[in-house]
Amino acid sequence: MKTVRYIFIAVLLGVVTASCESLKLGDAGLSSAPETSGATIETLFATKKDADKVLVTAYANLPYGITSSFDSKMGGNVLECITDHAHSNRTFGSDGPRNLYYTGSLGSNISSSYAGSEAYRFASEKDYTAIRYAWIFIENADRIPDATPAEIAKMKAEAKMCIAIAYANMFRYVGGVPILDHSVSTTEEMVYPRNTFAETVDYIVQLCDEAKADLPWTNADPNNDGRMTAAAALGLKLRVLCFAASPTFNSATPWHSGANEYHCYGNYDAARWKRAKDAADEFMTELAKNGHYAMVQAAEATPKAYRLAYRKGYYERGTTEQIISIRKDYDSDYHDDWIEKGEYVCPTLNWVNRYGWADGSDFPEDFDWENPSASPFFSPSGSCITGTETRDPRLYENIAVPGDYWYNEILARVHTNHPNYRADGSGFLAMKYILQKESDRENVPPHWSMMRFPEILLNAAEAYNEYDGTPSAQAYEWVNSVRARVGLSPLAEGMTQAQFREALLRERECEFGFEEFRWFDMVRYGLQDDFKKPLYGLYSEGVGGRPESPDSFTYSKYQLPSRSWETSWDTKWYLCPIPVVEVNKGYGMTQNPGW
Repeated sequence: MKTVRYIFIAVLLGVVTASCESLKLGDAGLSSAPETSGATIETLFATKKDADKVLVTAYANLPYGITSSFDSKMGGNVLECITDHAHSNRTFGSDGPRNLYYTGSLGSNISSSYAGSEAYRFASEKDYTAIRYAWIFIENADRIPDATPAEIAKMKAEAKMCIAIAYANMFRYVGGVPILDHSVSTTEEMVYPRNTFAETVDYIVQLCDEAKADLPWTNADPNNDGRMTAAAALGLKLRVLCFAASPTFNSATPWHSGANEYHCYGNYDAARWKRAKDAADEFMTELAKNGHYAMVQAAEATPKAYRLAYRKGYYERGTTEQIISIRKDYDSDYHDDWIEKGEYVCPTLNWVNRYGWADGSDFPEDFDWENPSASPFFSPSGSCITGTETRDPRLYENIAVPGDYWYNEILARVHTNHPNYRADGSGFLAMKYILQKESDRENVPPHWSMMRFPEILLNAAEAYNEYDGTPSAQAYEWVNSVRARVGLSPLAEGMTQAQFREALLRERECEFGFEEFRWFDMVRYGLQDDFKKPLYGLYSEGVGGRPESPDSFTYSKYQLPSRSWETSWDTKWYLCPIPVVEVNKGYGMTQNPGW
């Protein structure tokens, strides 16, 4: 056994100091005994305030999608860089995308220098730590002397949601996992057999259903607006059911020759989409009764106002758009690590082309960049300084394009004659969570927007379309409301199920950039062509004005460095490998197909 210390965990209610001894499952604590710090269960649960520190520690170990000091996921990179949305140009350090994914060298027995550079390293993430603390709380909460039964029930429900989120995170990366239904003792035998894909889905749904009854629909107290709610429970349930019902896992044809009941259902059943549709109806019924959740709307019908409304929706805590908000710190500098590393995250032209024109019409895939028929970013000039955005406003909030401001109001250094141009980039920079002005970040406490209201709408529309077999008026309404928030026209009427599915997936690409959606959408829909396709960047050259602030631009398209997937694609990539050292421990976890 080794000692792990969690010092000054700043979360929700303040600073928690705890030390604990851990029974190791991989590189992270599967179980921890806080009493080994000198405290006892009796003292830990002697007051509601002290007991809440145990619960808050479960919250503190929930997954966080923006690169920070919290963990070393992807070697400090982001999931978007292993999709068709972005390419990493970080040639230093243990960068996961470049060293493990682009080369195809990821495996179940990688060198220690790259351990933690994977998208997900089973048993080395913090999920089981969150689960352990949540179970400690659930099993001992009834002894809190100064809490009412209703308060205890609510806090137990919060703990169940922490467990559900941790398992949902594992599930999407590795499939079925060992389910722990108690706080593991350091003295018990380590036998934790892997549960099936279906059992894992059902367990997450069960936790959500149990939690929702004792949680408020929303948190009226602004000091507690990061706490779990019934809306979070129903939203997570809908997310997991849509993922599980998707074609990769809900099919009579296994997605890999080695896939079995631990990796998919093994057959197709339309009832799985019905289950997701029912979950959507359940959320919408509660929304109709209780209200509150809605997208942040623009103050006026201008491109900049649409951008600001979208930004407020993902960036700010406590808005009507937030369903699940993960907090690690209150300091507005917490995302500085992302700001520093964001310049090595290079959005692709492929992704830029997915954003339509400002009126909602599609941007042509065969757009002639050398002889553009219309201004691709700003008009009448090529710069935001004097021009107006010509594309979907969300493009500019996710991606810094030629002619736009970037960090601290410098013009993005993406055109080739900019004094600080990076030749190893893609012609674009990451923008999400970075913002353009220091004043926009100052005194704004950070968070990871794990689930926003637009996801509920798009998941509901997807479940309706997939189960009904044709897009309904209700499904159109939900998608169109997401588009309307940024001033886009409605989708064309009369689509087939397949056409609506494609439009919906594109909408998710535009709405949820850098929010950890694209990888899972590519996996669950088996988008092999998107994994294998060439990726492109855009050369732009400033014309007129000063080099760092030109009047307009010329453009030319070029191909980014290729990935091994282009010639040696294998569907094994849909699930992450289980470290061989973990499998060899023999407690019950098995290897995923192809690894």
